[in-house]
Amino acid sequence: MSDTFPRGRTAIAGLATFGVGEMPGFSSMELTAQAATLAVTDAGLTFADVDALYICQPDDFFAGLSFAEYLGLRPAYTDNNRTGGSAFMSHMASAALALEAGYIDCALIAYGSNQRSNGGKLATRITSNTWDAPYAPLFPLTSYAIAAARHMHEYGTAREDLAAVALAARAWANTNPEAFARGPLTLEDCLSSRMISTPISVRDCCLVTDGAAAVVMTRTDRARDLPRPPVPLLGAAAATWWNSIAQAPDVTVTAARESGARAMAMAGVTPRDVQTAQLYDAFTINTILFLEDLGFCPKGEGGRFVSDGTIAPGGSLPVNTNGGGLSCCHPGMYGLFAIIEAARQIRGEAANQLPGIDLALAHGNGGTLSSQATVILGSMATL
Repeated sequence: MSDTFPRGRTAIAGLATFGVGEMPGFSSMELTAQAATLAVTDAGLTFADVDALYICQPDDFFAGLSFAEYLGLRPAYTDNNRTGGSAFMSHMASAALALEAGYIDCALIAYGSNQRSNGGKLATRITSNTWDAPYAPLFPLTSYAIAAARHMHEYGTAREDLAAVALAARAWANTNPEAFARGPLTLEDCLSSRMISTPISVRDCCLVTDGAAAVVMTRTDRARDLPRPPVPLLGAAAATWWNSIAQAPDVTVTAARESGARAMAMAGVTPRDVQTAQLYDAFTINTILFLEDLGFCPKGEGGRFVSDGTIAPGGSLPVNTNGGGLSCCHPGMYGLFAIIEAARQIRGEAANQLPGIDLALAHGNGGTLSSQATVILGSMATL
């Protein structure tokens, strides 16, 4: 399968975020358009150069049509794939294949949400899923609590291990001016925080923020001539194993095991080669599960891995170096922000810039651990 993916032949040429935190007075589409404008400008292009739109909005099932209309474009191709926070990694895979085939020349991938300003909440009652609804779980929180509880039962993972994820995220956020949640956070703060769905407490949950993000992709040979350093896409893969977690044969294992292995095979790399990982941390258990399933540590050892300080500033595997969904931002879906942080690290312009980053992984999660998607980004030196 690695032979069929255009390794390094397409690249991120421009990127931007906008309105991270609180941005009252903006609709979701207005936020998205602002980020898109900044990303196109960052690439040294104009909207006239864009012939494909990829978008997944939280409040518009016809966002592909609305986005084209809002920007005044008549794109040759639109993609409104909705798999939740993993959608944007899948958008990159689709865009890469279309660019390589010559079907399109310039793709704009964008997202925005005014979730915080619009009074959005992190959890709602499930009423539509016939498997889950009779038990009145909170969506999506209860599903992640089930995964965390089972991981604790099977592997001895402790609440202190979950807290280590939140503490690492906050440590990164504290030196990122864009991060929404900054300030002191202690282990005691995490352990004493209000329980929502055992063993998930407030400090185990992502933020609810506004914010928008966008990236511009084109063929790498063209990106070389544009103003910003190209960030080639080396591999991208997605995998979906279920929708409702009630259908999961093992809630401690996710489809990241499949998407990660395939993406790394396409890129010709192993977990040992990855210098930084940006993981979709909607809940603290996510980071532990994905570190295991992506191959950074054996199954069951994720708790000890994070508690040893491995993912925090100064650790051997910097994870969510912007603060992640737990402390930087989470405007409904976080996937595109993870991609942008990975690309910023490679371009050498992240707020918490790491030295000499040539290879970064970004991983997205959608639904209730349902859809997983992984991208491997590199510098031009990796080609």
